[in-house]
Amino acid sequence: MAEVFLRTLPFFGLIGLGWLAAALRFFPDEAAAWLTRFVFYFALSAMLFRFSSGLDLGELFELRFALAYLVGSTAVWAIGMAVGRLRGLSVPEAAMEAHCCMIGNTGFLGVPLLIALMGPVAVGPVLMVLTIDMLVFSTLITLIIHAARHGGLRLAALVPVLRGIAANPMVLSMVAGLGWSVAGWPMPAPLDEFLALLGAAATPGALFAIGAGLAARRLVRVAAAGWLSGAKLVLHPLAVGLAAWGVGVDAGPASVMVAAAALPVAGNTYMLARHFGVAPQRVSATILISTALSIVTIPVIMNLVSPS
Repeated sequence: MAEVFLRTLPFFGLIGLGWLAAALRFFPDEAAAWLTRFVFYFALSAMLFRFSSGLDLGELFELRFALAYLVGSTAVWAIGMAVGRLRGLSVPEAAMEAHCCMIGNTGFLGVPLLIALMGPVAVGPVLMVLTIDMLVFSTLITLIIHAARHGGLRLAALVPVLRGIAANPMVLSMVAGLGWSVAGWPMPAPLDEFLALLGAAATPGALFAIGAGLAARRLVRVAAAGWLSGAKLVLHPLAVGLAAWGVGVDAGPASVMVAAAALPVAGNTYMLARHFGVAPQRVSATILISTALSIVTIPVIMNLVSPS
């Protein structure tokens, strides 16, 4: 346990450094926004392309893995939605809370953290989790809010959703990398070195940007944010772990899936909440609380699920 904690500590140290720099106004909000943009469009995309170009489709997509993650995550989503409705929330608010319960910071935190700590075996499973989150659950929350506000679901609502997915640099880089792999092209040494150099900036840049973003968040609706953080950090990994056991996912990929489910709430959930005007302060507080608590919960869960 102590060893796992010490291995994760430098990653959270970078998050803390970003928070401190932003809190002291040494790193202003606009600087954090541009750093996030660099990581999102360049460094992380280079990392994802390089990783996925070394995979085949069988390594990325494994039916039992995808089924387990979908079943476990959907169960947590349904619990979050039900709890929200029982508290008297509107459908959009309850859906946004449900989204917080199971959408983790896989892109900015999970990819660098889990691959660094769990090794190359984590690449395929982490990218599978990221893909399902983007294609399934991010689409689901958008369609639910649209349907609730317009009295039903219209086909036209799918167009901006699909356009956003198609334009997402993480999706594009993974698709391009898999295409490269399927084509069987060798990776030229200069290109590989370029991608490795650019991708190496993703980990420190992403973690620093996460911390800088946390400095602008405020603790409001603490009880609700606490419940959502607990659901994300404890209930979600428990649910996907049980689902993985139930459908017989191999121990290695299952441990990566559970560790990915233990990640704190993703920062882009706040962007969705602000875009739709649905509980942005509550979502912001949940991101702050879940990220702070994950310093302890991630090492505990990784220690529990690590294959002997």
